[in-house]
Amino acid sequence: MPMSEGKDFLADSPLALASGAPDFGAVDAEEAWIAVIRKMDETYAELVRQQVELEEKNAALEEAQGFIAGLLGSMTDVLIACDLAGRVEQVNLAAERVFGQLADALTGRPLAALLDPSSPTSASDVLATAARRQRIADREFTLATPEGPQAVSVNGALRFDPRGRPVGVVLVGRPIGELRAAYHALASAHEHLKRTQQQLVHAEKMASLGRLVAGVAHELNNPISFVYGNAHALKRYAERLITYLDAVHGGADAAALARTRGELRIDRALADIPATLAGMLEGAERVRDIVADLRRFSSDNREAREVFDLASVVRSAVDWVAKSQMPDLAIRVAIPEGLEAVGHPGHIHQVLMNLVQNAVDALEGRPDPRLHITGERLGGPDGERVAVRVHDSGPGIPEDILGRIFDPFFTTKAVGKGTGLGLSICYRIAEEHDGRLEAANHPEGGAVISLILPSAARP
Repeated sequence: MPMSEGKDFLADSPLALASGAPDFGAVDAEEAWIAVIRKMDETYAELVRQQVELEEKNAALEEAQGFIAGLLGSMTDVLIACDLAGRVEQVNLAAERVFGQLADALTGRPLAALLDPSSPTSASDVLATAARRQRIADREFTLATPEGPQAVSVNGALRFDPRGRPVGVVLVGRPIGELRAAYHALASAHEHLKRTQQQLVHAEKMASLGRLVAGVAHELNNPISFVYGNAHALKRYAERLITYLDAVHGGADAAALARTRGELRIDRALADIPATLAGMLEGAERVRDIVADLRRFSSDNREAREVFDLASVVRSAVDWVAKSQMPDLAIRVAIPEGLEAVGHPGHIHQVLMNLVQNAVDALEGRPDPRLHITGERLGGPDGERVAVRVHDSGPGIPEDILGRIFDPFFTTKAVGKGTGLGLSICYRIAEEHDGRLEAANHPEGGAVISLILPSAARP
């Protein structure tokens, strides 16, 4: 009934006409109708809002279902979802291809019907594992397919409802043939990587050996040249003495012998022979010391630890590397005598040779190249230690790579100039000696590499 009609009906009522009083009932009825209409509008708006939300949720649900269906259809692995009783509830397209049947034909069948009797893992094993709330990891199954038994590697887990209650099991299987092919490819790649790494390590060893040989040859050249020159002098003196002795034994008179003695300068030869022999002996001893150092430093007995003088090891590394490669390099070595460390001197010699070589490489083409090597004794909570610091006047180490220079295969040198293993090997050797290797930039410029080792005075 229209609101206006309701108002006239109340106005014409006998009560209103008889009393002649104000029509309060009509006003209350109008407000009641207005409240009812407002409530109906609110209810209708709520229904519309809920309808919109329902449609949005339905669209999202359809989108999620389509997404899941797309995922299941794109999977190459076989997927089987079954309930806790072992009945198949859903399969993917890959499973349809393997079993040669559509999903409708597979749904509802027992899981045992899809497995070959020879399967190492049975359907009862799956249900027992699910009852224990455990995962199925890399278990071998044999599926009963139209082409015959097919071995697959299966992973599985429980499926839960929105309340967190287990409602089924999801199994995902991949043919073992594919896995074996993948494992074979992975193994081949690993072997190739190992061979490449071995080749790089061998290249680094050969480069270190080349530096060692060049340094040793340079060191041996001086004493051998000295011995060689003195040997030639002794040969000349011996020829003169033989000529003079022939004259003596030939019965020459005193005047002739004196004349021959003066012509052959026998007196000078006799005076030079002791000094010449001493020089040869000194050169031979220097060669002997170099060979002894070479044998000591080239020993590969990793278990042999001894107390050794760092000053001699540092001087040998400098002589064998820096002096032979950069004759104009200004070198200052300040290693106090008696600074002793514990370890394998040959391995520490290898580390120091590598550090000096890196410093020489950094100084290549630089004006006024300088190399400063210092040594000191350190204290600390972990006991007495000694440190050798190699400081060059090169460009230093960029801050963005300062923390990576000890990483294997990391190098800033041009291709063919380095393998990126030198500092990594040095870092490993330092750790094997219960020490460490540190890199920093000097405040006055250039890089500083510090080798810290246990001291011989360490308690």
